[in-house]
Amino acid sequence: MSLLAAPGVARADPNDPGSAARAVQRAEAVLEDATETARAAARRLEAATAAMPAAQKRVATSRGAVAAAVTAANTATRRAQAARAAYDQVAARFQQARDRVDESRARVDEIAQASYMGGNIARINLLVEASGPGDMMDRLSLVEQIMRTQQREVDTLIDARRVARTEQDRAGLAKREAEEAEAAARAKLTAAKTAQAAAERARKALETLALSRAEALRMANSQRAAVLARYRVAKAEEARIQAALRGYSVKSGDSRYEGGRLYMPVSGWKSSDYGQRYDPYYRVWQLHAGTDFAAGGGTPIHAAAYGRVIRAGWAGGYGRYTCIDHGRISGVGFTTCYGHQSAILVHVGEYVRRGEIIGRVGTTGASTGNHLHFETRFDGEPRNPLNYLPACLC
Repeated sequence: MSLLAAPGVARADPNDPGSAARAVQRAEAVLEDATETARAAARRLEAATAAMPAAQKRVATSRGAVAAAVTAANTATRRAQAARAAYDQVAARFQQARDRVDESRARVDEIAQASYMGGNIARINLLVEASGPGDMMDRLSLVEQIMRTQQREVDTLIDARRVARTEQDRAGLAKREAEEAEAAARAKLTAAKTAQAAAERARKALETLALSRAEALRMANSQRAAVLARYRVAKAEEARIQAALRGYSVKSGDSRYEGGRLYMPVSGWKSSDYGQRYDPYYRVWQLHAGTDFAAGGGTPIHAAAYGRVIRAGWAGGYGRYTCIDHGRISGVGFTTCYGHQSAILVHVGEYVRRGEIIGRVGTTGASTGNHLHFETRFDGEPRNPLNYLPACLC
């Protein structure tokens, strides 16, 4: 049976970096009775599945960044091309203005050269040689016309120089704008290439996660028969414990415990709740008969109330397991049990006080880390320990 569509597999929040780790912890708690290979596969599956939303978000974000970067690069390239074309036009006008300056300067140089070579004396001689007043006036008009023509050439040169200077300033500004636009375009192209590289890395990371998840699913499926067999053994062990405790409580006549809050059995923090658990990998329900409290290996375990030790030894998936009979409440036998201990410090038949150290925290049996598995049972039937412990769990 494929596990790809298995319900209940945790999904991580892509905005919460710690959610993937919590998803792996939940998977380990569910799979305590599974084989180590199955637990390893489940951890990999949970880690890959929980990491996928963040990886998918990175892919989507990087693709958006690529699109934005490419658009910006294209826009910057067009702007640079337009700026370069504008500069070329201004540069052409500047060259034309320079050509006009050169032409005007050449004509003014000719006038200056003519003056240097005696042009002014020639004009004076022209007036001196007049034959009369009328001829004088005609000759004077001709000289004035020559002088105006020369002045226009000088004025043209001055105007050409002014226009050339203006066009030169415009060309300089256009060149700077073109160079800045081209630099911006190069930067945008570099950013686009960087974004594309990041998008490719994100895509490959998502691909790797998908491959890891597929391999974990294959491994989990290969362990299906072994895991289901272990679950059947665990269920049978629970039935034996219930029967043994139920039978013992019938014989017990000690009724010291009168109800009320129990003593907190360990200094730690709640890591797993009591109740039915659904294994989404192998599609089975299993009762988690107690509440788990995580604590360091070797942490003292205390008796929750006065009573007599009725079980102290190995109990399959519970590992080193101790049960204490506290007598009857309203005619019903009441016991507390302590699983996964690294060491048991009491023996069957021994009476213990409330708060007395009876063992040490460990990770024996079907356990994925140091913790105390604590149970409250009535005639052997487990009930939620949180109903009988201090509300503060302290």
